[in-house]
Amino acid sequence: MSTNRFQALSELHYRQPEKVESHGKRVSEYFGENVFAYHKMREYLTDDAYDKLMDCIEHGSRIDRQTADHVAAAMKEWSIQRGATHYTHWFQPLTGSTAEKHDSFFKPIGDGRAIEKFDGSMLVQQEPDASSFPNGGIRNTFEARGYTLWDPSSPAFLVGSTLCIPTIFLSYTGHALDYKMPLMKALHVVDQAATAVAQYFDKEVTKVQTTLGWEQEYFLIDSALYNARPDIAMTGRALFGARPAKGQQLEDHYFGSIPERVMAFMQDFEQESHLLGIPVTTRHNEVAPNQFELAPMFEEANLANDHNQLVMDVLEKTARKHNFRLLLHEKPFEGINGSGKHNNWSLSTNTGVNLLKPGKNPKSNMQFLTFLVNSVAAIHENADVLRASIATVGNDHRLGANEAPPAIMSVFLGDQLAAMLDNLEKNIKAGKMTPEDKTELKLNIGKLPQVLLDNTDRNRTSPFAFTGNKFEFRAVGSSANCANAMITLNTIVANRLIQFKKDVDARIAKGDDKDEAILKELQRLIKVSKSIRFEGNGYGDEWVKEAAKRGLSNLKDTPSALKVWKDKEVQKMFEKLNVLTHEEVHARYEIEVENYYRRREIEALITSDLAINHILPAAVGYQSKLVDNVIGLQEVLGSAEGKAASKAQVELIKHISVAINAMKSGVDKLNAERAKLEKADVEKKAETYCNKIMPIMEGIRDAADSLEMVVEDESWPLPKMREILFTR
Repeated sequence: MSTNRFQALSELHYRQPEKVESHGKRVSEYFGENVFAYHKMREYLTDDAYDKLMDCIEHGSRIDRQTADHVAAAMKEWSIQRGATHYTHWFQPLTGSTAEKHDSFFKPIGDGRAIEKFDGSMLVQQEPDASSFPNGGIRNTFEARGYTLWDPSSPAFLVGSTLCIPTIFLSYTGHALDYKMPLMKALHVVDQAATAVAQYFDKEVTKVQTTLGWEQEYFLIDSALYNARPDIAMTGRALFGARPAKGQQLEDHYFGSIPERVMAFMQDFEQESHLLGIPVTTRHNEVAPNQFELAPMFEEANLANDHNQLVMDVLEKTARKHNFRLLLHEKPFEGINGSGKHNNWSLSTNTGVNLLKPGKNPKSNMQFLTFLVNSVAAIHENADVLRASIATVGNDHRLGANEAPPAIMSVFLGDQLAAMLDNLEKNIKAGKMTPEDKTELKLNIGKLPQVLLDNTDRNRTSPFAFTGNKFEFRAVGSSANCANAMITLNTIVANRLIQFKKDVDARIAKGDDKDEAILKELQRLIKVSKSIRFEGNGYGDEWVKEAAKRGLSNLKDTPSALKVWKDKEVQKMFEKLNVLTHEEVHARYEIEVENYYRRREIEALITSDLAINHILPAAVGYQSKLVDNVIGLQEVLGSAEGKAASKAQVELIKHISVAINAMKSGVDKLNAERAKLEKADVEKKAETYCNKIMPIMEGIRDAADSLEMVVEDESWPLPKMREILFTR
């Protein structure tokens, strides 16, 4: 297929951007129209039912059957008024995407009549077939039963004609088979732990909420070009493709004027998001060609995570409407930036205080330092666990590249804040503190807001950076479910805060006053966690050497990173805090290792197919043309003169032969290595794909890409990177 043909296909798909209608309303007027939000519940529920529902959401109390019936009837009435015909329990299995099974409200009642039925039992629990969802050995194959249970804290919403009810998903034995259930448990345990510590400073604090603000990066490519690239369609990334002359080196795409066709897509997407109550506020061009980013306002973490899962689905559907295809792979194209999903994380109290924001006096700043230092210490104690939480096939290509943080976990605080912690560590006296010591420390701590003013620059090379009033976990992959990282982060912070409370109380019991006990414990934590703090360039080789000296792990690939889930102490921590049982932790290890192996297997199969059935025939065909040309020149010009005249062609023929042989040899090696794995266990398969088969695939690509640079454009069978990245 010729390049002209690809261009023609693209033009067939292209249409002039249509103006997105907003019903003549401001966003604020239609925001959340398709959400059964709390203010709408008030309209449809009795006061008693509403109060019981709010008590369930805020305090975790059980909902009785009568209240559930009231809520179900209200949901049905509201959604049917808006055109709903079906309902679904919307859940997040361990596939990485969302799942739904639609059931109709319609129910025949005999005599040719029917009613719309939806009661409390249908709202609270459903029983989808769990047999084909990942379970990591938690249940036997024949034990197919699974349950979805309503999550009242995340409002139901309407997509098309279907009422979607956010739910958790668990097995017949009660084990979590999803991301939402352990996320909610992690948020509960960090609430309890953080509240207990916050009460050192303010007895009015009765609840601490985790907030999350995610930033979603993505690529858009033309549908026709996507359909002509089996590797991109099947794996989300280009397994072949020579780098174009122009990529991102001019940095002209970043924050540039948004292309008209893309703008139409964005407007359409944003309207759908706003109708669903997703507070999307930011859009812009990212660094790489055809790469973009969106971001919402911060929300409570469980709701924010649901919204991100929903956003990825809306992005995909909207892209298709505009004859684009969405790429959420972390590194779809070599030589340009990949995509991440920065998770901005913080903790806030029911009294309206952000616990990671400096205050206006020594007391509030002592509280800030307490939560800051404990967060840093939690990362130090569990760096490998945090690394495992973001380990995926796609992230292996992205982490450590020029646009993403390295695989080495570290924390960036900013020079001035780091210096203040160092000063705090040194200046706390051993033994009993004098009143003068306390006064001097409190005066220094009271200056914190001035110290932090505009000094926490965003360190793009840090996987976990403090940015003024929150931590930005930059290492999360663009295709990931935020919950995986949030489960881990909130669990390890809760674990640290629980221990901090025990240690401070022990110091108080031995005679220290409260402030003194807190300061001394902070001093200890600052000292023991110092190795995880790094203010420099995480991309440099110097950091790799320095990190090794500090004893920090450099788990470069997913199979290596995931092994931490087998650690008994890690399993014990999650089980002790009632976030995941040790069986559930191990099951997730099995699922993620198998997912890695399966995805690499698909990549290997497509590499072999494209190399042998697409690229090699094109190269041989062009080589044959060159051979015919050489023979023709010698026939016309004579042997000696023809040989001189065809020197360049002969060199090309030789170059093509070398590349063809390298590519064919690589495919043979790839297939041989794969054949050896037939009886291997999943762990062995994952390690072999990572350490042996991936380098072979890269060699095949190198050979193919060298052919792309010499084979005539008309004969090349795949759309090239310059076409994919610059067709808008």
